[in-house]
Amino acid sequence: MTAEALQASTPPTERDAGWRDIAAVLGARALTRLRKITAAIRPLAWVLMSLAIVFWVLGQIAGWAEFTVAAVVIAIAVTLCALFLIGRTAYDVSLDLARTRVVVGERAVGALTLANRGSRAILPSRVVLPVGAGRGEFGIQRLAPGEEAEELFAIPTQKRGVVKVGPVSVVRGDPLGLFERAHRRDDPVDLFVHPRTVLFDGQSLGYLRDLEGLPATDLSRDDVSFHALLEYQPGDDLRHVHWRSTARTGTMMVRQYEETRRSHFVIGLSRSLSDYATPEDFELGISAAGSIGLRALRDSQRVDVRVQGRELPAGTGKQLLDSLSAVEGSKPREGGIADLAGIVSVTMPLASVVVLVCGSRVRSDDLRLACSRLPFGAKALAVVADTSVSAPTLRRIGDADVVTVGALEQIPLALQKVLA
Repeated sequence: MTAEALQASTPPTERDAGWRDIAAVLGARALTRLRKITAAIRPLAWVLMSLAIVFWVLGQIAGWAEFTVAAVVIAIAVTLCALFLIGRTAYDVSLDLARTRVVVGERAVGALTLANRGSRAILPSRVVLPVGAGRGEFGIQRLAPGEEAEELFAIPTQKRGVVKVGPVSVVRGDPLGLFERAHRRDDPVDLFVHPRTVLFDGQSLGYLRDLEGLPATDLSRDDVSFHALLEYQPGDDLRHVHWRSTARTGTMMVRQYEETRRSHFVIGLSRSLSDYATPEDFELGISAAGSIGLRALRDSQRVDVRVQGRELPAGTGKQLLDSLSAVEGSKPREGGIADLAGIVSVTMPLASVVVLVCGSRVRSDDLRLACSRLPFGAKALAVVADTSVSAPTLRRIGDADVVTVGALEQIPLALQKVLA
């Protein structure tokens, strides 16, 4: 069969599909380039280009030379401004923060280094560094091959949170601000602004701590905490027979034990803004949760932190503070402290110590309901953040101790009241 016959035998639909695929690829590339071009045009440039077209049309239709001249002048100005986009911006950018973790109010500084590693000079440019919701701008002069420029900057840390620094953008534009071409360099860096915490010594938050765990009220035939002696029942483990008592009484006696559970320290932090009277109370509650969590970690206890909607990583002190840095207020549908206590009971039924942290707007009935929902046998402590009080207070709601603190420094004294 000849080549002409083979070509004639090819179905037209396959050839059409192949051309359509090629056209789609070319169209996508053209659209990408068009988007890059239009992204460099500022709104003022669009206005001037529209005025140039309108003036040109009016000049041609009405025969007014003034409009034609104005259109030509605007077109020349726009063209000259567009020429400022020509040039390389191939900087080698390095963003370095002295510390990526600071406490609220501490100074956070960083350095931005731009180097020209190429063989040609780079014309003056403007560097934009986003910092959280704001941004900083630096003017970089002409850099010859091999030259470097360094800019130092400080980051405000008056508020707790996670501040995203970067990515760095190298901007090339004209003096009139008609065009702007930006190239992103380097990856963003997260700055963790930790809440304030307080360290305190003394007993382990007033609760028994040993290698085996916390004794419970449940009795068992097999554990490590001895409780009493009972008569032997069929099926009991013969290893637990107490032979001295058996010989003395003539009846086979076996040891009975108290069940123990591993020390599992759980912090339930309410992030419902309706539980707190002021934003300062909310921040105090977060600081209290962080301080108590750090103390529990120092006591080598397993610590879990739960807020509305999720569990926070808290395996180490760094993880705990990083997690608390990102805590924000929850939505009303996620509930308050009572709903959070129910979630703690379902997800962490073997908790041995539970600390609930909330604000002063929580009523006593809601706090009593929250404590009643905690896992059975767990020791409960509630910490109420209220910046209006001048001294810590202690009260009892059900089986839980409830302390109210008005400042971070009052937490050690409040826990001493619990221990007393």
